[in-house]
Amino acid sequence: MERIKRSWDLLKASWEVLKQDKELILFPIISGVIMFFITLTFLIPTLVGNILDNLVINGIPVFGYIVLFLFYLVQYTVVYFMSTALVGAAMIRLRGGDPTVKDGFSIARSRLMPILGWSLLSATVGLILNALSSNSKNKGRSGTSIIGSLLGAAWNVVTFLVVPILAVEGLGPIEAIKRSWNLLKHSWGEQISGKLSIGLIFFLIGMGGSLLLVGAGAGLSFLFESILPAILFGILLIFFILILGLLNSTLSSIFSAAVYAYAAEGQTGMFDESLIRESFYS
Repeated sequence: MERIKRSWDLLKASWEVLKQDKELILFPIISGVIMFFITLTFLIPTLVGNILDNLVINGIPVFGYIVLFLFYLVQYTVVYFMSTALVGAAMIRLRGGDPTVKDGFSIARSRLMPILGWSLLSATVGLILNALSSNSKNKGRSGTSIIGSLLGAAWNVVTFLVVPILAVEGLGPIEAIKRSWNLLKHSWGEQISGKLSIGLIFFLIGMGGSLLLVGAGAGLSFLFESILPAILFGILLIFFILILGLLNSTLSSIFSAAVYAYAAEGQTGMFDESLIRESFYS
């Protein structure tokens, strides 16, 4: 319960920053719209790749992995560009400035090459982790699955500050990873893992809200003997999940900016220092 309470306090602190600069939510909205069209664009190549794998290489997913890698690369480029813009703008606010959307985009454009390098590296790692996961499912190797999960968790911690570093320092991907780990290690020690998470709160809100909407839709459909309430509440559920996703992405990026400000500059802006200090186990 204490972890949930502290995570809630962290969410509220991030929300206070967002209230000062509501336009920050535009970055994940734009990212989400672009990602929707990118996903549609890759549907046909994915289908063709799967067919070629089955016909040409006896089921070995070579073409599928090529398409997946390209999808990861395009996806990460868009996501990290928008995240860098958001975090860059959030850093201006945490330092006492008054950022605009234009400021965020200017920062991201100036870091385009490091963003592309980081996207390429992330796509490679994502493909490897996906291959480990797929291999464990297909061959029933629980050990491989555990290794993949541990590697994924370690990667997420070590690279936690990469996007803020891209936004502020403009380092290349390898240097950014080293810098991220050094900052985390200096602030929290050699053995660290995530402790507080805004995502945890949104998961709990999402679960509760989804159950409520599904239950209400099903109950009203049964009561009035009509499918219409279920359809209406289904649409509400979709919008509910989309809104939660946008808020989660925005507030999590603001939080990462605050962690960077604490680790690199010794200041937390609008955040309580204890919240940042207790965000990781050490």
